[in-house]
Amino acid sequence: MQSFEQSEMLKRLPEQFFAKLVLKAQSLAKEGHDVINLGQGNPDLPTPSHIVEELKLAAENPNFHKYSPFQGHMFLKQAIATFYNREYGVELDPQTEVAVLFGAKTGLVELSQCLLNPGDLALLPDPGYPDYMSGIALADASTSLMPLLKENDFLPDYSMLDDQTLKRAKLMFLNYPNNPTSATATKEFFDETVKLAKRYNICVAHDLAYGAIGFDGEKPRSFLQAAGAKDIGVEFYTLSKTYNMAGWRVAFAVGNPSVIESINLIQDHLYVSLFGGIQKAAAEALLGDQTAVDELVQTYQARRDRFIGRLNEIGWEVDAPKGTFFAWLPVPKRYTSQEFADVLLEKAHVVTAPGNGFGPHGEGYLRVGLLESEERLAEAVDRIEKLNIF
Repeated sequence: MQSFEQSEMLKRLPEQFFAKLVLKAQSLAKEGHDVINLGQGNPDLPTPSHIVEELKLAAENPNFHKYSPFQGHMFLKQAIATFYNREYGVELDPQTEVAVLFGAKTGLVELSQCLLNPGDLALLPDPGYPDYMSGIALADASTSLMPLLKENDFLPDYSMLDDQTLKRAKLMFLNYPNNPTSATATKEFFDETVKLAKRYNICVAHDLAYGAIGFDGEKPRSFLQAAGAKDIGVEFYTLSKTYNMAGWRVAFAVGNPSVIESINLIQDHLYVSLFGGIQKAAAEALLGDQTAVDELVQTYQARRDRFIGRLNEIGWEVDAPKGTFFAWLPVPKRYTSQEFADVLLEKAHVVTAPGNGFGPHGEGYLRVGLLESEERLAEAVDRIEKLNIF
């Protein structure tokens, strides 16, 4: 059979980090082992029932059986604007400052293709979500990494970036609450970011995927709450985490009108928007009863407290995450991240994500998802304790 060579664009794509994790877990499970998979970020709880019921009703509406408007239904864009005003006090024009997305990952990858030319420079958090790199590779652009260090609360220190790098940079990715470190951002940090971006004419892309998940009564901030943020940036929000709608693939970008216009333009050529029934259910999620969101955060906090508490009991000294449904755990000094992840996988049948998969400064850490029941999380720690490492 004839084999056709891949394009140079495809060859530039980085290896899919999470696909490798899935294969490792599946391999052990096929051998009959009881695997506790804490390596992925796939929400384990169902979508709230009132959202599912809205989809059922909408699916019977023949108007939604046609192509959706290319850039999404206005009722969803208006719901997004209402949601942002209610949650963050941020006013949005649904016509010019909102783009409907096929999941946040799609928008985050598209953005680089919208704004970067070959050889242009993007600033990336290190460690950071690996798929930021995918869009940059597709655009044939280059990167400069911004280290996220514990001593700086896992926020980038802009004084470490030289003037020449900042002058070259066209795009900066940020993500708070942060995947993988679980850190949160302060008002002062976002204010500083706006000031820097305006000075150097850098577009800021803030990934607010975990915006609903903050612990100990602390509500995570939106980047757009910073004065002047819409002048220089956009924010990405997904319903995957807030409403357990990962498989529904619905998200949005909000903010700077010129960037929103570019996202809409590229999507005009790629898609004919989301199924209208899903858009209707998404509007219900954003505007309807939010009790399930509060309960979800309480569930994650209870899991966090039990898991982190047990880890410290066995001698693994770790900090409790401030947000997200991840924990960022330091690896014992005698191991690399990959080595320790392999030990936990092979000897305890616990899957974790080695920190170096998120960037060079992720070395020395593991990312663990709080996406199993409290009992299963406690069992994972019991298995680790039996290894007598700590």
